[in-house]
Amino acid sequence: MEREQIEALFTRADGQYLFARWGRPIAPIVFGVEDETLAVIKGAIEAVAALANHPITETDPELGSNLMLFFLRDWDELADVPGMDRLIPDLLPLLARLKASNSNQYRVFRFDEANAIRACFAFVRMDAEMTNVPAADLALQQAVNAILLWSDTAFTQTAPLARVADKLVLRPEIADLIRAAYDPVMPAVATDASHALRLSARVQPPS
Repeated sequence: MEREQIEALFTRADGQYLFARWGRPIAPIVFGVEDETLAVIKGAIEAVAALANHPITETDPELGSNLMLFFLRDWDELADVPGMDRLIPDLLPLLARLKASNSNQYRVFRFDEANAIRACFAFVRMDAEMTNVPAADLALQQAVNAILLWSDTAFTQTAPLARVADKLVLRPEIADLIRAAYDPVMPAVATDASHALRLSARVQPPS
């Protein structure tokens, strides 16, 4: 990927370049799915974390679980989840906005004192569109969305996944970018667009 392509993936709609990766092992938990789907989702999270060479753990010492995925039929279900208003400030106004925009996904990230990712709460409303997506495809999409702090406009033109022989797979260039982003010599947080140039140098094949 060229620098400009990478820069666009971490440049927000307001023009700010903002990159962050996880600063601690990921401890995932999934709500609202059957056991067989649970295994598929956790498998996708583990696969993407392995791609990044980032550890998965059973329990986060501070939060218990720091990657929470919620699958629901209606946004109003979140208002009935105990403690959700503590996880998501201004929960009721948020639910009103999500319903008004007919959104089927929403993510919230929390950050540590160094501004690396500390937690991610992802919500998927299983509307007609989402219900038609195979579990493995949906799981991979959610795992990719959670592994980095992508821009709020990332993937609007080109999805991170591509269908190959009737199977949805992670695009090779996005896989290379995730690996580069978790290179130990790279910073966990960046707000200068020159960071995209450093990433680009690590995803380009040697000349």
